Order: sequence, then C-alpha cells, then structure tokens
Amino acid sequence: MNVDDTERQILNALLRDGRASPREISASIGVAEPTVAQRVDQLETKGVISGYEPRVNYDSLGYDVTAVFQLTVDGDGLPEVADRLGDHERMIGVYEVTGSHDVVAIGKFRDTADMNERIKQLLTDDDINAVETSVVLNAVEEYGQFQLDFEDQH
Repeated sequence: MNVDDTERQILNALLRDGRASPREISASIGVAEPTVAQRVDQLETKGVISGYEPRVNYDSLGYDVTAVFQLTVDGDGLPEVADRLGDHERMIGVYEVTGSHDVVAIGKFRDTADMNERIKQLLTDDDINAVETSVVLNAVEEYGQFQLDFEDQH
C-alpha cells in the first residue's frame, strides 16, 4: 500500500513515540489534529498500523538466553510446525524461510535449562527432521524499526 507524505510523517512520529496523541503528532508535523486522527484511523483500518504495544526488556525480567532455532521440517508439516511455534509463549519470532532450513524461530528463555527443555520438545516433534540452535551472545539490535523515507512508498 502506498502512503502519502502526511501519512509517512504520522507513521514516523508514531515510530518515535507510539504513545503520542494526535495533538502531539499534529504539533510535531504541522498538520491539523483532526486530520492526524482521521489518517491514523485509516492506517489502522488498512492494516498499516496493526497495534500498539510496550517494548519489554526481557533481560531485565530474567530471560537471559536468546536462542535462534533453524528447523528442517517434513514438507507437509510446515504450516503446522510454524503455527505451533508461533503459539509458543517464549517464541518472539517465527519465520518460514527459503534456503537449507524451512523455519527460523527466535525464543527467549530464563536460562540454558529452560532453552534445553524447548529444544527437546522440538526434537520429539514428528514433523521436524532436524534442529540447529544458536545461542545469541550479544543482541546488537532487537525489535528494530525504521523511519520511512519518501522513496519507501514504491
């Protein structure tokens, strides 16, 4: 979907501060408050904005281990495996991918024992042929989003 310059400015304002009110956005981009509110509603309706949620620092809550799982899945089981992983409470990202693996999943765990338990569950899943696990040593960027440029509309 293409967005116009006003919508791009509104989206960028929300990317900077997802809690910004239409009044605050209006003041920062120089567009009337009712226009901002209307455009935000339209962007939500069209699915460009899919929700507002807090960014939780899982490390501060004791989830010290981040793991990346690369799975090779039996062809027919791919949708079900991806769905089951997506429903798992500790998975923060699940992707069907091209290449030598079929699914990449990222999970947060309290410790290696917690992670190990999840790996063992994956290994007993009949639809999963192989699992490669990498433990993240340092999260350089996580949950990143980027500002939209005018050229991003094409």
